[in-house]
Amino acid sequence: MRLAGAIGLEQLWVKRDDLTGLGGGGNKVRKLQYTCAQAVKAGATGVVTTGAPQSNHARLTAAAAARLGLSCTLVLAGTAPEAMRGNLLLDELAGARIVWAGTDPLAEVAAAQDGYVIPFGGTNAVSAQGYVDCAKELLTQLPDLDTVVVALGSGGTMAGLVAQLGPERVLGVDVGALPDPRATVAGLLNEMWAAAEGGMWAAGGTELGAVSESLRIDSTQVGAGYATVTEPVRAAMTLVARTEGIFLDPTYTGRAMAGLRAAKPRGKVVFLHTGGLPRLLV
Repeated sequence: MRLAGAIGLEQLWVKRDDLTGLGGGGNKVRKLQYTCAQAVKAGATGVVTTGAPQSNHARLTAAAAARLGLSCTLVLAGTAPEAMRGNLLLDELAGARIVWAGTDPLAEVAAAQDGYVIPFGGTNAVSAQGYVDCAKELLTQLPDLDTVVVALGSGGTMAGLVAQLGPERVLGVDVGALPDPRATVAGLLNEMWAAAEGGMWAAGGTELGAVSESLRIDSTQVGAGYATVTEPVRAAMTLVARTEGIFLDPTYTGRAMAGLRAAKPRGKVVFLHTGGLPRLLV
């Protein structure tokens, strides 16, 4: 890749989970395979989830619900904007009902709606299995990979990758969505650990405590906060677009690429493109 040379990496691959086919693509599709299966198994006729106004998870939940014939209610933070753009426009196009929470806690407003509640970001110990599946795919495609770089939002994507690959091969770039991303990822791993047979992770048999301590998390790309765009992120987005014709979003993949550029991992590196392009259209 031209991008690898521009960054100064030995080898670089991009895992295109932005091209997963449903509702504009993105990493949430793998998680929704599990959470929507739970909803259908429970006999639900509709689903409810929460997020920020331009939530990728909300967009893909709306798309998944449409495909499954379920109603969808999205409880979003704040108040309605003057114009519906980006993900909000796609939410409505897919038939979702949008409830604006104002200053009320999202979880409380969601609990008052009618439908099966899918957690924030679609993330829990069950849905994280979607990225165990992804890690297995990566190992069939590039068995001797050294590092996977991924945006760390609600934590499930990183947790699933770590569960299969081990903490030393996963670098999560914090986007500022969580007050304590390390604790969240460790908590998800703890739940996955409790549900696993044999008491050891597939990746190296490492005990959970050691995994938690050795999580690789870059928190230097948050800047002034989740909703802001920093200059390193802007530069990363521009570089990828002008070397590979691949577009990143300013909140997740832009930050992840900025983190990759700063870290310059050695060996065979995979950048996990988790989607989010509609956010650019706001």
